[in-house]
Amino acid sequence: MERTMWNPAMEAISLSDQNKLEQQKLMAQIEYVFSNSTMYQEKYSQAGMSQKDISCVQDLAKLPFTTKTDLRESQVRKPPYGDFLAASSDRVNRVHRTSGATGQFIYTALTHNDLKMTNDCGARAFWAAGLRPHHRVVHCLNYCLWMGGYTDHSNLELTGATVFPFGVGNSRQLVRVIRDAGIRVISSTPSYPAYLEDVVRDELGIEPKDLGLRLGLFGGESGLENPSYRNRIADTWGMQPQNANYGVSDVLCNFASVCNETYQLHFLAQGALLAQLVDPTTGEDIPLEDGVKGELVLTHLEKEAQPLVRYRTSDILEILGTGPCRCGRAGFRFRVVGRADDMLNVKGVNVFPNGISQVIQEMVPDLNGEFQIVLDHPSPYTGLNLSVEHGADIDLDQKDAIARKLEGKIKAVLNFKAQVNMVPPQSIQRTEMGKAVRVLRRY
Repeated sequence: MERTMWNPAMEAISLSDQNKLEQQKLMAQIEYVFSNSTMYQEKYSQAGMSQKDISCVQDLAKLPFTTKTDLRESQVRKPPYGDFLAASSDRVNRVHRTSGATGQFIYTALTHNDLKMTNDCGARAFWAAGLRPHHRVVHCLNYCLWMGGYTDHSNLELTGATVFPFGVGNSRQLVRVIRDAGIRVISSTPSYPAYLEDVVRDELGIEPKDLGLRLGLFGGESGLENPSYRNRIADTWGMQPQNANYGVSDVLCNFASVCNETYQLHFLAQGALLAQLVDPTTGEDIPLEDGVKGELVLTHLEKEAQPLVRYRTSDILEILGTGPCRCGRAGFRFRVVGRADDMLNVKGVNVFPNGISQVIQEMVPDLNGEFQIVLDHPSPYTGLNLSVEHGADIDLDQKDAIARKLEGKIKAVLNFKAQVNMVPPQSIQRTEMGKAVRVLRRY
């Protein structure tokens, strides 16, 4: 009988058993944090909090939030790991850093036990998405200190799959390796296959679907929540595109994936993370129930090096289901609506870049899917200026018509006015990880 889950004891845990486990682990983690983390000792002392004030999960609401700014300031005070390092530095086995897309990057330190926990949760996600030991998978994320490179590589390896650590760059060599080695699975950002299409045709003289890829394990970018985007990947490549790699690099590399039963992200970090939702404006806790939306707040349950308590991720989630999935996994299911720090209010309408992205994806290949919101002044906004990359093969005389069509679709679907400026492919600023910078503030 096929093994359907990587860690069924955690992935299929009952709600009552999960609550008991979280209570037990949280109390031990809180004791550890109060005893070993200088940042939290000072933070909680200033808030008038002591360890005895936290006796259950519900008491977490008494504690102040932790933010990315807290972590940056901590590492300025005590480089390189910060004074939120709760283990001795000689116990640190590996160090990554964040991309620094929205500010100074942060060093993420992990002990041996932290790595075991990280890899187990990552293996749960990749297994849920369909990766198995018989697969050969080529891993195409940046290995240069970024969590998604080497740590995702080790997550993939733990499943028993054969991993080809290709990284980024030299795409012509990549498509030859895929063909020559009989690779059937690719791990990358969801935008990468679109770039590879022409490489396959030019380098090998074949259509992408003839290369042999059958499964795509994607993460690090939005887009896969749009069925038309997934269908375009499937039709072009003949592979199943899976949203297999959702995580928060400051907290845990990968802890959510879709399964083969429903295209909804499953929370898969039971025993490692305690997940909560809060109102992004007021900070008030929101019960984790079907249909609610809120900012994801995470607390480590057994982290040694850099434990985080009540960490605001800035990711706004919509809860799609809290009962067990048909696949047997018990974790809540969700979609990422957008980021709290990217949300814009336009004449009373909350606008997220993810929503704009979905509308733009409906107009590929006239557009290539990349865009940027350009802000010349602080809110309030009566409309938004968008720089949008047109498709490589369009008739340039049609640019204005395509722009007006997009403006009409945005008004009809998202209910706000957009002024679209068409720009050439690859002209919008990217981060060093290859992601387009979605919001540009010029003020």
